[in-house]
Amino acid sequence: MLQKLKLKKGLKTAEELLKEEAGDVRTLRPFENILVSIIAIAWALFQMALPSVLVIDSTQKRAIHLAFAMSLLFLLMPLLKRPRKYFGFLSVTDRIPIVDYICAGLGGFTALYLAIFYEGIAMRAGAPSTMDMISGTILVILLLEATRRIIGPALSVIAIGFTLYAFLGPYMPDLIAFKGVSLSKYLSNITNSTEGIYGIPLGVSASIVYLFVLLGALLDKAGAGRFFTNLALSFLGRFKGGAAKAAIVASGATGLVSGSSIANIVTTGPFTIPLMKKIGYPAKKAAAVEVAASTDGQLMPPIMGAAAFIIAEYVNVPYIEVVKAAAIPAFASYFGLFCIAHLEASKLGIEGLAREDIPSFWGTLKAGAHYLLPLAALLYELIYLRHSPELAAFSSILLLFAVIFYQEIRNAVRAKQGVGAGIVASIRIITNGFIQGSKNMMSVALACASAGIIVGVVNMGIGGMIAAVVEVLSHGNIFLLLLITAIASLIIGMGLPTTATYIVMASLTAPIIVQVGGLLDFIIPLMAAHLFCFYFGILADDTPPVGLAAYAAAAIAESDPIPTGVQGFLYDIRTSCIAFMLVFNPELILHNINSWPQGIMIFIMCLIGMSSFECFAQGWCLTKNKLYEIPFFLAAWFTLFHPGGVASLFHVDLSMKYYFYPLGIAIYALVVFQQKLRMMAAERAKTGSTA
Repeated sequence: MLQKLKLKKGLKTAEELLKEEAGDVRTLRPFENILVSIIAIAWALFQMALPSVLVIDSTQKRAIHLAFAMSLLFLLMPLLKRPRKYFGFLSVTDRIPIVDYICAGLGGFTALYLAIFYEGIAMRAGAPSTMDMISGTILVILLLEATRRIIGPALSVIAIGFTLYAFLGPYMPDLIAFKGVSLSKYLSNITNSTEGIYGIPLGVSASIVYLFVLLGALLDKAGAGRFFTNLALSFLGRFKGGAAKAAIVASGATGLVSGSSIANIVTTGPFTIPLMKKIGYPAKKAAAVEVAASTDGQLMPPIMGAAAFIIAEYVNVPYIEVVKAAAIPAFASYFGLFCIAHLEASKLGIEGLAREDIPSFWGTLKAGAHYLLPLAALLYELIYLRHSPELAAFSSILLLFAVIFYQEIRNAVRAKQGVGAGIVASIRIITNGFIQGSKNMMSVALACASAGIIVGVVNMGIGGMIAAVVEVLSHGNIFLLLLITAIASLIIGMGLPTTATYIVMASLTAPIIVQVGGLLDFIIPLMAAHLFCFYFGILADDTPPVGLAAYAAAAIAESDPIPTGVQGFLYDIRTSCIAFMLVFNPELILHNINSWPQGIMIFIMCLIGMSSFECFAQGWCLTKNKLYEIPFFLAAWFTLFHPGGVASLFHVDLSMKYYFYPLGIAIYALVVFQQKLRMMAAERAKTGSTA
């Protein structure tokens, strides 16, 4: 009973973190709740209409999208999250104060200003009127305040820093001096064009991301999260460390449609973390497995934390090319975590779940197979039919509506409540999904819009100067440049969501990575540079001392959040290594690989190499590693991940590089065989001493 109370308390804490992430912290009065619900549902219906019946200009679409996000945010999120002495009126959570009604109205109007007066603004491009400048100034201020409220001060501070730099550039030291801009030019670019706030990130958010987030919210409200968890438990629960392996698979499945690591934890963690603790995982490691699995959910195509669609726009390739590039690294990363769960279970002597804790596989599949239909339809349309992401998501949502009606009507009939009750329940689930989807989208939309300020300032002419500064700092060394980018991503990502971190770092460093690599005869595809920035943006989610994902999992597991974050970060070292390797071996992202057999071979070798790396990282394979075995594990990993690097090391023609794959496997097999012999010798010695 006490254990259940503690779990309930931990889950409540995790849900509070999720609400803060979604900006849903106010307890509204009835009429306020109705107002917020109307705005949220209207936003969902507007986004649903875009790929089906509504045809409007892309700039107007972005403006309306931002107006919904800003209006909703100011109504839901107080200025201060915690009460402060003498400033309690700024942290009101039991109602919406008049000042926030004003902010919501002003924010919505100034966001819509570009759409309302689009023709006039286009006619006076570069020469904004007084009204244009007043509206633009208010928009920038309110946007940065809205962003601060929902994702913290980091992104707003960075945007303000870039803005100040744009004006103060002429007064800077020679190394970082910049000719500067006028207020008129700044506002023309940032608020009255598609170069700033209304740029590519917000465009992708408005066109594509919302529908995928809505799909995830509807699946969650329909109960798909519990189905994925039970299905994973039923399939993997009986194996060694089964609860941890099930958590990894469930989080990966949930990550297909969830762009949030905290949402992933709250969905799967309450079921998997207690089971991991029950079979012997320490609380810290149980939480860390869930953190690493949920964080890596953002690596999984098709959504990838909303960044997949932005990567496609920045790299100027079809979306399906991003999915292709991300596939092997994502599966290799998850397989590595699967190996971690197995090795930790081996070290701790943990077996599988008891039979009574394992759901029936066929029973679970039969009860929830309908949840797989929208996901199957989504992947079919994206991969086989090659439909646009927004159209594929729209079709999947329509199919999900049918699934929800089927499920609720079936349940109502079985409960002898009648078809009408099932229809009402279905409408309630869809309505709640619309509301939750809109709330979940606020942080993404506002982060994309605010990041647009940074991108806009960079495009005003300081991009080349930043490139020169970064190149000087790295001394033209590609390894040092990547290290600087990785560390900067981790630091910035502590205060930003993954998508915003990626936008900022990719805008600043991705072209430089490609350029410096070219100078050193490293052919680095632009896609690899963007994925590198994205991967380290993801890793910031569990990087201490912030790492909100670690706080959410620790609350459920009753562990200390800082050690949990450290452990989760150690588990995620494999992901950082993959990020570095895909830069130097573009074949890992299937760059210029168009042969299925060749792609499958690279994929299989990656999995074997990842297994070898985790044996090194965990200090355990079949038994505890000896110090002299570590170089062999690393050699096998490097050979299987980058045979071209080994070929270059031995001055072998690169056309022969795949012949090094057997060498990597042989090195790995040799160490495993050595450990097997050592175990057999220890067992014989133990048997002899007993006799």
